[in-house]
Amino acid sequence: MALHSAYFTVYVAFHVVIVALFHFTSATPGGSSSVLSLLQPYDFLYYSGVRAYFGDEWGKAAELLEKSIVTKDSLFRVRRQCHDDCVAAGREALDKLDSEKGSLWDLWALDWVQQKAECLRFCIGRSVTPAGQLPVSTDIEYEFGSRNPYNFLQVTYYKLEKLQKAASAAHTYFVANPSHLEMRNNIEKYRRMEGVTEEAFQDREIENEKHWVLHDSAVQYEASSDWVQVAEKWKACVNETLRQTDECRVQCEVASQRLPEDRGVDSVDGVFEKAAALSLSLLACRQSCVTQVATRPGRISAQEDFLPSQLEHLHIAQFKAGDISGAVQTLRSLLLFYPSDKDSLDNLQLYSETLGGDTESQGTQPSQEIARYVSRSLQEKKLLYFGMENLDFTFIDPDLWTPEDVVPESLRDVWRAEKEKMNEKMKEGEQQEEVDDSGFFAGGSVPQVGVTITMDDNLLNGTNRVVLDGVMTEKECGRIMRLAAAAASAGDGYRGRRSPHTPHETFEGLTVLRAVKLAQDGLVNQSDARLLHELGERVRVLLHSYFRSPSGLFVSFTHLVCRSAVAGDQKGRLDLSHPVHVDNCLLEPETKQCWREPPAFIHRDLSAILYLNDNFDGGELFFTNRDAKTVTARVKPSCGRLVGFSSGPVNPHGVTAVTRGRRCALALWFTKEKFYRDMEREEAEALWAADGQSVVKKDGEVTEGAARNARSQAPKERSRGRGRVTGGRDEL
Repeated sequence: MALHSAYFTVYVAFHVVIVALFHFTSATPGGSSSVLSLLQPYDFLYYSGVRAYFGDEWGKAAELLEKSIVTKDSLFRVRRQCHDDCVAAGREALDKLDSEKGSLWDLWALDWVQQKAECLRFCIGRSVTPAGQLPVSTDIEYEFGSRNPYNFLQVTYYKLEKLQKAASAAHTYFVANPSHLEMRNNIEKYRRMEGVTEEAFQDREIENEKHWVLHDSAVQYEASSDWVQVAEKWKACVNETLRQTDECRVQCEVASQRLPEDRGVDSVDGVFEKAAALSLSLLACRQSCVTQVATRPGRISAQEDFLPSQLEHLHIAQFKAGDISGAVQTLRSLLLFYPSDKDSLDNLQLYSETLGGDTESQGTQPSQEIARYVSRSLQEKKLLYFGMENLDFTFIDPDLWTPEDVVPESLRDVWRAEKEKMNEKMKEGEQQEEVDDSGFFAGGSVPQVGVTITMDDNLLNGTNRVVLDGVMTEKECGRIMRLAAAAASAGDGYRGRRSPHTPHETFEGLTVLRAVKLAQDGLVNQSDARLLHELGERVRVLLHSYFRSPSGLFVSFTHLVCRSAVAGDQKGRLDLSHPVHVDNCLLEPETKQCWREPPAFIHRDLSAILYLNDNFDGGELFFTNRDAKTVTARVKPSCGRLVGFSSGPVNPHGVTAVTRGRRCALALWFTKEKFYRDMEREEAEALWAADGQSVVKKDGEVTEGAARNARSQAPKERSRGRGRVTGGRDEL
């Protein structure tokens, strides 16, 4: 059906406004006989659960919190079902729009949208109480968006001794809050508890994140060059992204909306102005779904050009898999977003030449779903920019591909400036691969006798990288290896649990503070624990000098890590012991961006790994470009070998699979900010001082501490560090 163009704007505005107006009549009181069987307000259930939680009513809290989650999901499903059921409402009036003109056209449009609004009101009213249809507060939206109900649930189930459910709630919360150190520690405790199986550690909200699962799976298959699987995964990812976007848009349309004055808009007077403001808000909500779907759980920033970038990956994978016709269709779909992109046009020419005389495949048209997506988005943008120009409406365009002709002339200068800023930001991200702004400058002196520079920036093909040999003696390596073995047998670390990065290896870890406490209990050698502490200072002095740090350098975290190959589980291994990553930002290889934001350890400035042995197979450190594929250098472990490098995006790195034996190394990170120094080291020093033992400080001064004074100082140090990250489990 083709609507008269003259009425297009009115048509869309009527649609949105009247559907919105249904919300202000849908919450009217009705019969109370069946209210108890209807969906209650999920915000009320949540607040009731929180009150029960703080009242130590654990059973009641668990019931109400779970019910709030289930009710919210049920409400969204009801809205979706009613939206689908009411699609045909007012169809008779809609069919007359093409044949009517003037005021009659407006009347038929009003009749159509009013019938649809009535259908939605009646449908939702059958399943949801009037109070349950009202909009929730922004606080509640934040609570559920940050998955805080699962934070309460994990404690509640722990109190009820339902450990499997507690672990599941903890994992679900942690997925969206990966910088929450306490929850990270809780999950490690749950893994060691009897009765908790691996099945507990599943994301209960995965239904809303399927497109990210498919996205990551496609990227993994790309690394193995399995192009048939790559194409299948990217195609599924595109379809799921479209589905999630459509679901978000439906919720914008059907969910109750606050009136403009309820959103703090004071300048809106009159019913028509309010209707216009409300309709534009709904259109902006629909547009914002692009950002919402393109943002990973726990991330602050969305991935730019999320859908177009998927199409770009897909057409390349289809071409390499031999599906040329599919590649042509996908590429034509991509060109709907960027019709003049030179690379895409060149690729289309290549595909056409590859097809030869297959004129039918050459004439393949873009995907209908993508064509509808682009057309609908452009129509909404035109109305929103009209509102910006004439109604003082605020709209942030989520897309980079918006064509200039959609933007009114009066707004284009500002629009161009904003777009230029964004393009410059993206170009800076690409150029950062060649520039290190860490403030370190490799090439300084090595102040320890017997230590030699084995590889520098030139040999390692990078910036601010170094390999030093002779940092430890064979005897010292043996002592720390003995410490690792004794600590593991004493039940420290992770007790040989499976590695968090691969099921083909086990993983053991030991911190300085834990080593000191084991030494006090007589379970490990005291001198070995002190050597572990001293090695951190030794490495700090070496790297501070070599990288010519203009400011102070503090140890941020120290971790003795051993990875062991699981016997009989190595055949055909293609994975890594530790996937490629960057230590102080979140690397996205597909965009070559590295986001310096939580959950990354953004305070890390310098990274190091001190090897203890070489009697194993694999386990080599390697550096890559930001694509996480192009290997630029490899380092083979050996006793006393130290690798140091700046922690930023110039140094993506990973570890090859350990396929035989046990690889042990001391992983260290350093920071320029004293606030982020390793408080565990100071606590260990306080424990030694409490026992009347001397401690060598970083300036070489030996201090003596009385037990009373040391103990009185230790809690103060701990309290200063409360609430901040002092360590991490992403060891090299």
